[in-house]
Amino acid sequence: MNRFSYLRASDVGEVVSALKDAPAAKIIAGGTNLVDLMKYNVERPERLIDITHVEALQEIIEGENGSLRIGALVSNSALAYDARVTERFPLLSSALLAGATPQLRNAATVGGNINQRTRCYYFYDAGTPCNKREPGTGCPAKTGLNRIHAILGQSEACIATHPSDMCVAMAALEAVVHVTGPDGERDIPFADYHRLPGDTPQKDNTLLDGEVVTGITLPASSTQFSANYTYLKLRDRLSYAFALVSVAVALEKEGDTVKRARIALGGVAHKPWRRAEAEALFEGKAADSGLFARVADALIDGARGYEHNAFKIRMAREAIIRALEQASAGTPQSNIDKHIV
Repeated sequence: MNRFSYLRASDVGEVVSALKDAPAAKIIAGGTNLVDLMKYNVERPERLIDITHVEALQEIIEGENGSLRIGALVSNSALAYDARVTERFPLLSSALLAGATPQLRNAATVGGNINQRTRCYYFYDAGTPCNKREPGTGCPAKTGLNRIHAILGQSEACIATHPSDMCVAMAALEAVVHVTGPDGERDIPFADYHRLPGDTPQKDNTLLDGEVVTGITLPASSTQFSANYTYLKLRDRLSYAFALVSVAVALEKEGDTVKRARIALGGVAHKPWRRAEAEALFEGKAADSGLFARVADALIDGARGYEHNAFKIRMAREAIIRALEQASAGTPQSNIDKHIV
């Protein structure tokens, strides 16, 4: 681990100023990802900016018509068990409880969660090439160990995946990310926050230099998904493990007819994966097994596997169908008994 200076910020303005003064600085809150990366010499910040005492980022605030604004410092545990979330946005609570361990959820923050970095083996190994860690050096995952890697949206430069469970639910719920920077405040639709790798895989998101995430809003329109939802996570073991494939489904139904559908996949791409044209297949139609299969095919169209992860294509298709069955029936995947029924 390299030497670094430390600053405890007291407000958002001080954070923005500190980032402007030290471009190689990193923000730290729970530290559940950053500290690991520093220990592996993947991240080598010259300054750490501690934001844990910025009170304005610690609250969950009621908005209009049932929307919620979640401060960037709200812990994953606090968010998962907040009564307003479990009642209005239970999909998000389910995704949070499917991720990590209770100890990690107690420390991890909302702002840190959306900015966590890939768990690609090669990214974590500073002794190997990695375009995400050091642009232009190559992507050994393409021909190496790639069991956990992307089957959708990848590029020749990178086949890493985004590891978050929370973000998959946030994508399906069409959340909005709030950021503040040298040029003031701006809002970013969740679908536009994370990036596909393209030729610049070192850029995980669309934050500009000097910007900091201050919060995320769950829109009132997504409260209509509270009855028909599920978060289905497939992994190598039922205890703490990252998703091989995960599916967040949010349906608004009127009788047997689906008025709106939102579906996001995790574990398969560089960002939570959605396709509006697949979701549109649902609208105004009765939910049935044939429709579920067509939606699944549309979501994973163009998927490409590698030597060790080609199984994820079929796994994703079957997981989508199963998740749609669960959500349509109003029987979400249990957070206690994680076996799939």
